Amino acid sequence: MRREHVLDVVCLVALAAGIALVAGLWLAGRTGVIEPERHDDYLEWLFTTDRVHAIDIQVDDWDGFVAAAGAEQYVRAALTIDGEHFANVGLRAKGNNSLGHVTKRGLSRFSMKVEFDHYDSGLTYHGLDKLSLDASFQDNSYLKTYVALGLMRDMGVPAPASSFANVTVNGEPHGLYLAVEEPEDAFARRQWGDAHGALYKPDYRSLEDENADVALRYIGNDPALYPGIFDQALVRSDAGAQERLIDALRHLNAGENLEQAVDVDTTLRYFAAQVFCANLDSYLGSTGHNYLLYEQDGRIAMLPWDYNLAFGTYALGRAELPDEAGPYVNLPIDEPAASEVISERPLFYRLMADPAYRERYHGYLSELVEGIVDSGRLTQTIAQARELIAPYVQNDATAYVTYEEFLEGVSALETFCRLRAESIKGQLAGTIPTTQAGQAAAEESLVDASALDLADLGELADLDG
Repeated sequence: MRREHVLDVVCLVALAAGIALVAGLWLAGRTGVIEPERHDDYLEWLFTTDRVHAIDIQVDDWDGFVAAAGAEQYVRAALTIDGEHFANVGLRAKGNNSLGHVTKRGLSRFSMKVEFDHYDSGLTYHGLDKLSLDASFQDNSYLKTYVALGLMRDMGVPAPASSFANVTVNGEPHGLYLAVEEPEDAFARRQWGDAHGALYKPDYRSLEDENADVALRYIGNDPALYPGIFDQALVRSDAGAQERLIDALRHLNAGENLEQAVDVDTTLRYFAAQVFCANLDSYLGSTGHNYLLYEQDGRIAMLPWDYNLAFGTYALGRAELPDEAGPYVNLPIDEPAASEVISERPLFYRLMADPAYRERYHGYLSELVEGIVDSGRLTQTIAQARELIAPYVQNDATAYVTYEEFLEGVSALETFCRLRAESIKGQLAGTIPTTQAGQAAAEESLVDASALDLADLGELADLDG
C-alpha cells in the first residue's frame, strides 16, 4: 500500500474518531451523563446572601430619566458594584402595573433593569448579561420575592438568584433593593449548559383578550397564533423550537403523552411551591401570567417569576376578591382558583387529573411543609434576612413604609407561612377540604387567620403615605 494512501486512511480514521467523541460528549451533556460546563462566577460576586451589596448607578441626567421612566427606554449609564466599575451599560425602568402607580404619584422608587451588553455586546458582569433591581413594590417586608424564589430553589426548581443591594444614584442614597438575576442567556447557560433550550416569559396583550396562548391552550399549529409566548422569548433555541412547543401544547391539551410533552417532575415541584405562596397574580390566577416557560427537546416546564403580590396580597384593593387572610391561608391545594379559571389552565388541571401525578404533587407539598417550614428552616431564613437588611431599611431614602411597618410586614409574612403550612397539613391529612366547594361547605374546619392583617404585607395605600 502506498505511504500516501496509508496516511489518508489514518487521517480519516482519526477524523471519524474525533467526530464520534464530540457527538458522544454532546449527547452525554444533553442526557445528564456528564454535567455541563457552568457559567456562574457572578453568583459568588453578587448573589451571596451573607451581606448587603453596594450598587451605585451613574446617570448624567437622573431627573430626565425619572421623568421618562414610563417609556421604559434604555439610557446609557455606569454601574459600580461593590467597588467594581462597569461603564456603558443599559438602564431602564421596569414594571407594568407597579411602574404606572409609582410614576403617576411622582415617585422615583421604581424597579429597574440593567443590561450590561445593551451597548457593548461583549460586556458582562462576571458572565451575567442582565440584572433586575426590585423596588419591593407592595412589599412592606422587602422579603416576599426573596422568600418565594428561595422556596423554589429549595424544592429543586430552576429559579433566578437574588440578593440584597443598597442602591445609590450618582453617590446619593436611593434605597434598599433586591438584586435578581434576569432569566436570559446567562441564566439559561447556568441552569442547563450551552446546549440549553428556549425560554419565554408569556404575557397577555390585554386582560380583556382571551389570552389562550398565555394560558397554554392549544389553538392551532401556526406560530402566529401564540404571540403571547413567542413575542416574549427571552432565550431562543434552534429553528424548530416553536413547532416543538406547539406540539407539546397539543399533547398537553389532549391529555396524552404527558411525559413526552411536559417535564412533569419540575412542573409539579413548581406548583407545590407556587400554591404554598398563594400567588394569585400568576398562571393560577385570573391574569394567567407571571411565569417562565422553558422548552427543551419538546418538553415544557413552568418556572418562577414575580412574587411581590404573593402570599394573598393580590387581593388587596380589588373589590371582587376577599381581602381577609383566611381564604389565602386556606387556599385549596387541588383547586387554588375558581373552577372557571382552573378549567382554562391545562398545565395544572391535566396533571391534577392523573391520580399518580396528584399524589406526587401532594408529596412535594408535604416535603415543603415538613422539610422547610416545620423544620424551622424558613423561620431561620426570614430571621437572618430581617437582621441583615434592618439597618438599611431603617435608613432607606425612598422607602414606601416606615421601619415599624417593615417589622410588622416581616412578622406578617412569617405568620402567613406558618398558618399556610398548618392548613396544607390539614388538607393533606383530609381534615380540611382541598377544593373550593368543599371548603365552602366545611368552614368550621379551616385554619383561623382572623388575627392576620394582609395589609401589613403591603398595599397600594402605602405609596400615598
